[in-house]
Amino acid sequence: MLQDQIHIQVPETFGLIFWKLKLKAVILIFTFLFPISAMADKSKELQIGDQIPAFQLQNQDGELINIKDYVGKQNLVIYFYPKDDTPGCTKQACSFRDQCEDFNDLNAEVFGVSGQSVESHKEFAEKHRLNFNLLCDVNNTVRKQFGVPTNFFGLLPGRVTYIVDKSGKIVHIFNSQFRAEEHIEQAKNILKQLE
Repeated sequence: MLQDQIHIQVPETFGLIFWKLKLKAVILIFTFLFPISAMADKSKELQIGDQIPAFQLQNQDGELINIKDYVGKQNLVIYFYPKDDTPGCTKQACSFRDQCEDFNDLNAEVFGVSGQSVESHKEFAEKHRLNFNLLCDVNNTVRKQFGVPTNFFGLLPGRVTYIVDKSGKIVHIFNSQFRAEEHIEQAKNILKQLE
């Protein structure tokens, strides 16, 4: 009888310890794969009414673009996208390309920003005949300055468009990973209101 009690207690004890270890391992793996910081600190995201930060980045031709050269002269459409030549990003970029005249008529300059190199941006721009600046934010410095949120627990860079008036103030933000072409329509609608 005593042996039966010991036999019953030993597996329960080891089972509980094993279960606790599994739980700790799962928490450790989850923390490593999906760090809390990637789950969006909303306090760091730029909001409507905020001034955009000053920044300089190379475009697809290797030219250094200083955003200060545009503030005070034109409205700006600054859109952050995940990666060159992916289906959603290509649709979005080609839509901006196809409606370039509309943006010119609205006195707006379009800038696409992502983390790829000058070479990657150049290949993407040439392949799809893009007629606007693609800025190389290789270290995601500007993405972090804007506080562009990530998607899928920090695994996918966000797709966010900022509409900026001539004074450099953000007047509209559109955040949608999967409605890439809607970024263009939203931008045009807001820019029409600025006229």
